[in-house]
Amino acid sequence: MLRRAAPTTAALCRRALSTTPSFSRTAAATAAASSSAVNSILLRSLKEHYLEVCKMTPPPKVSPPEPFTIVKDALDQPSGPVLRREYGDDGEEISISVARLANILPAGADSDSEGTGEGGGMSASISQLFLHVDISKPRTGKSMQFLCGLYPDALGIHSVCLRSKNAESFDGDMASKGGGEYRGRIFQELDEKVRDALHLYIEARGINEKLFRFLQAWLYVKDHRNLIRWFKSVGSFISEPKPKCTIFTYITSHQLIQVCLQILKSKTVSRTPC
Repeated sequence: MLRRAAPTTAALCRRALSTTPSFSRTAAATAAASSSAVNSILLRSLKEHYLEVCKMTPPPKVSPPEPFTIVKDALDQPSGPVLRREYGDDGEEISISVARLANILPAGADSDSEGTGEGGGMSASISQLFLHVDISKPRTGKSMQFLCGLYPDALGIHSVCLRSKNAESFDGDMASKGGGEYRGRIFQELDEKVRDALHLYIEARGINEKLFRFLQAWLYVKDHRNLIRWFKSVGSFISEPKPKCTIFTYITSHQLIQVCLQILKSKTVSRTPC
């Protein structure tokens, strides 16, 4: 008895694709061409703005006031301290983190806030800084923390509290509402003499308007780096090639059913004597 040779799976796939309705390859090709055109426009725009950002003139190099030192790799971190120093015989450890005041306080919350400046360079949005000052002592589990507004000619305390050293960072703390350990009274509700004494306390440790020029320039450089990195990342994502497709990628559910039926039929035929 002779048996009819069973068609291979690849042959069955080709037969099913040729005998069943297609999924409108013309429409798919049109959509692919349209997507490619949009990607080209976006990539061209990203490249133009990337080149513009690269041409921006950086601010003059400014060193932090002594004895503050710059935290290593602070520019490459999303958050965290920028400056550190030690103070006094007790070896107090002081660290300073900085952000744009406009990113922390809602619009209109600060009476000194102004509209965003025009043009490049140091924009008006970096003329108001937000400081998180952490003052701790060795062998203690607490730290005194100040949230301050820093300006070219002044520094103002928004709040002060005594917290555990392992407490949540000020970025997360600003986003949370209520709960946790007692933070003390609102700063403006404290007695005037207490407020003045707290200002003297941080000024004695070098927390004053002299920090402004360095921190302003530092934020500008950090924003510049982040923007360049963002343009590169988005451009790489858009231009990343699609993975190669096999023949099975283009088989619709209807075609897949037809292939299965063809395979079952071929097995039945192979068992039937000629």
